[in-house]
Amino acid sequence: MSGHEETRKSALSSSSRTRPSAAERGHVYLAGAGPGDPDYLTLRTLRLLETADLILPDDLVSDEILALAHQGAEIIPVGKRCGQPRITQAEIHVLMIDGAQAGKSVLRLKSGDPLIFGRAGEEIQALRGAGIPFEIVPGITTAFAVAAGLQTPLTDRSAASKLILATAHHAAGKVQLTPKWAGAFPPDATLVIYMPGRNFRALADDLIESGIAADTPCVAVSRASTAAEQVHAATLGSIDDAAVGPAPVILLIGRAIQVG
Repeated sequence: MSGHEETRKSALSSSSRTRPSAAERGHVYLAGAGPGDPDYLTLRTLRLLETADLILPDDLVSDEILALAHQGAEIIPVGKRCGQPRITQAEIHVLMIDGAQAGKSVLRLKSGDPLIFGRAGEEIQALRGAGIPFEIVPGITTAFAVAAGLQTPLTDRSAASKLILATAHHAAGKVQLTPKWAGAFPPDATLVIYMPGRNFRALADDLIESGIAADTPCVAVSRASTAAEQVHAATLGSIDDAAVGPAPVILLIGRAIQVG
């Protein structure tokens, strides 16, 4: 066996010793399901789907991904869409904590990555307050999957040395807002807006008013990585509300964006 193979085997063996591959009873896992395509799942999240007792998925977690759960798993959807939650955040905390305290392994499954606009901070605080052991499992955030599908960079050494992830939703009353920053918008940045709302023309006009040039490339992607994906490539000055597909939508803006 070569030195490289021995090192790799040792690393894999060490990882398996320090972290069980199966979901542990009494633990909560805040895991990312990626943008929708099951092929974008991490092996870690797949193993948790195959072994967790209780699964609490967001609305945007696809049926194809939930079909990978083992037959005995209890699945309770806890999604909140379009400002009309079926369940409150506090009730999600109760489900996680009660499940773990009852000796179940709990998979809190979020679309994309759990740490990016996934309310992970609130859930971490609740779990820590209740003394529940938990693990955070990263996922592929939608921006990265979209860029890969479009075959465009998000950063470029000649066009974009900064990447800004923002949302156009505000927690108080779910009010749609244009992302704000102090001073002029950096011209060498790519801006990615999650949950941009539906008034893209007004959002684009606000961004142009903030200092972003009207001819800046942008692309709105609806239902990313699924069979229903729709792509509307434009500029900030020409983006058309009617041409953008249904929610969920993500908006990419910047000179680095190259859509053929």
